[in-house]
Amino acid sequence: MSFSPDWLRLREAVDHRSRNLVLARRLKAYFADHNAVTVYDLGSGLGSNLRGTYKWLPKRQHWVLVDYDAALLAAARDEIAGWADKATATQGLMDAEKDGRVLKIEFRCRDLVADPAPWEGERPDLITAAALFDLVSAGWITRFTKAVAASGAAFYTVLTHDERAVWVPKHWADGDVKAAFESHFGGDKGFGASAGGDATRLIAEALEKDGYKVERGQSPWTLGAQDRALIAAIAEGWATAVRETGRVSEDDLTEWLISRRGPGTECVIGHEDLLAFPPRL
Repeated sequence: MSFSPDWLRLREAVDHRSRNLVLARRLKAYFADHNAVTVYDLGSGLGSNLRGTYKWLPKRQHWVLVDYDAALLAAARDEIAGWADKATATQGLMDAEKDGRVLKIEFRCRDLVADPAPWEGERPDLITAAALFDLVSAGWITRFTKAVAASGAAFYTVLTHDERAVWVPKHWADGDVKAAFESHFGGDKGFGASAGGDATRLIAEALEKDGYKVERGQSPWTLGAQDRALIAAIAEGWATAVRETGRVSEDDLTEWLISRRGPGTECVIGHEDLLAFPPRL
C-alpha cells in the first residue's frame, strides 16, 4: 500500500519529535567508530526516516531509499533537495550535504511484498524503516528477519503501531471505535493479514533467536492544541476505517467524529521503536 504525500508531510514533525531518544543514542554509539555507513531504508516514502535518522550516524552516509511507489520516490528527491544544505541530483542518485554530513542517496523502486531483502547480496551496515512493520504480515516478518540476520546488519525501526490510544476528553464511544479500528488495522494491507500491534514483539523474538541484541522503547505521539490538523486527520482516518467494518453505527460514529474534530481534543497514539545489533563474532 501507499500513503498520500500530504499525510506523510503532516506527520513528519511529530514522528521526529516522538522517537525514543534512548535507542537513538544507542544507535549513535554503535556506529561511533565508523567513518561511513550504508543504510537501506524500506518503505521510504518521502524520505522522512532519512531526515530523522541522519544526525545519529557518522559523517559519510550512503542511503538506499526503497519504495514501491515511484511517484513517492520522485517526490522524495524534491523533499530531500529542499531540506539539504546542498544537493545535486541525477535521475536515480543524489549527493547532498546537511549539518556537516555528506550523504549519497539512491532511489530504488522495488516490490517489498515479493522481496523483503532488496539489498540484493550487498552487506548494508544498517537496515531501517519507519511506520512499516505494523502493516506487514507475520509470515513476511519471518522472511524479513531471516534476511536481516543473514546480512549481519544492524536493524532500527521506529513508530510501529502498538495499539495504545487515549483520547481526551473521554467519549462514550471511544472503546467501540478503537476496537473496530484495531480490527480493520489487522486486515490485508498488501502483505497479507497485518501484524498490527504484534509486529514489534514478532520482530524482537525472531531476531533474538538469531543472536541479535534487541532493545525496545516507546515512541508515542503526544498530541495537543498545536497538533489540531494531525488530530483531525487521525480521527478522519479512524472513522473511515471503522465505517468499513460496520461494527459501529453511522450515527454513533458521526457523533464521535464531531467530538474529536472539536476544540480541546488531545490524544496519545502509541508507537514503539526497536533497535537490534547483530552478535559479535
